[in-house]
Amino acid sequence: MNDSAGGYTAVEALALVQGTLTDTRARSATPADLVAALTVLRRLREELADWEPALITAARAQNVSWAALAPALGVTSRQAAERRYLRLRPSDTGERTGEQRVRAQRDKRTGDRAVAAWARDNAAVPRQLAGQVSALPGLPRRAQHQANLVGQALADNDPTTLLSPLADTHTHLTANHAGLAAQIQAITDQATQIRHTTHSTRSGSPSTAEHQTNSRH
Repeated sequence: MNDSAGGYTAVEALALVQGTLTDTRARSATPADLVAALTVLRRLREELADWEPALITAARAQNVSWAALAPALGVTSRQAAERRYLRLRPSDTGERTGEQRVRAQRDKRTGDRAVAAWARDNAAVPRQLAGQVSALPGLPRRAQHQANLVGQALADNDPTTLLSPLADTHTHLTANHAGLAAQIQAITDQATQIRHTTHSTRSGSPSTAEHQTNSRH
């Protein structure tokens, strides 16, 4: 534990709080003792709030399943374990509350599924573009690296894996292969629009849904 807990280690902080509780039961704790113990307890609680998501993140990085984590977190299902983690961890995208983080994660997964379904239904398009990119001769080193990643993704049976590496090639192709870059940008924009449409449908935003309906006509 660092200075945010008043300079105490976790063991020392717990010992102080427990000692004050013992003194309280013996009616020997002073007002200053009680205020000090409450201050340390608050700081300890703040530290603990950071530890749990950090440990869960580490466990997930080592492929510990949500089902295995559930009993350790005091919940009864893998879904509840993941929801707890999403509520506790700091947001990467600006959501302020745990419920907002849970909702954002669900929206992302729904968007991912919608994009994946679209990519599979239109697999010929990203595969054709990927074939053209991976066959381009004389690319600069960084552009060739991105093209190689596209070629690797092309070997995967799932066309969804092509979308991200294809999008990453766009800036490298604009100068000398503008037509191909424009086609890549078009499918990247299509995937983004699908995500936005899916999010708007889930959130029930009338104005956004109306705009999307009008844009089709």
